[in-house]
Amino acid sequence: MHDDLAALLAAASREHPTIVSTAYNKPFSVKGFGNMMRTGIRAAGLPHRCKPHGLRKAAARRLAEAGCSASEIMAITGHKTLAEVERYTRAAEQERLARQAMRKQAEYKSGKLAKRDSDDSSEVTNDPNNIEISSVISRVALPTGIEPVFQP
Repeated sequence: MHDDLAALLAAASREHPTIVSTAYNKPFSVKGFGNMMRTGIRAAGLPHRCKPHGLRKAAARRLAEAGCSASEIMAITGHKTLAEVERYTRAAEQERLARQAMRKQAEYKSGKLAKRDSDDSSEVTNDPNNIEISSVISRVALPTGIEPVFQP
């Protein structure tokens, strides 16, 4: 259980072990919960594309963006197969891997650390005042046959 939810539940006064219950203080059926959510979605003026299942999808995506493994995501969302989780997390995983790859590309050139001046042993800095255009161009991966418009 998320710490924020645990704190809210601890502070709430409840007469039933079910977190959300019907007007008759009974647990919702699956269909009844879906109906209650649809009514709330309409009352809130949200677009028709908003569905209760979207909360599960959003949770899976946010967990993937946070770097959780498929097994961790399945434990939270209740998905039974890896394929179900991958359907919802593919885009988030691709974005995370792309960011990770770009960080690596910025730090390395052709699998080797970027060359530094022999008398400068300090770390490479991202300060725009200290980066020369030729240094930036040399670290960018260009497809074969495409040359920069200008020469450094």
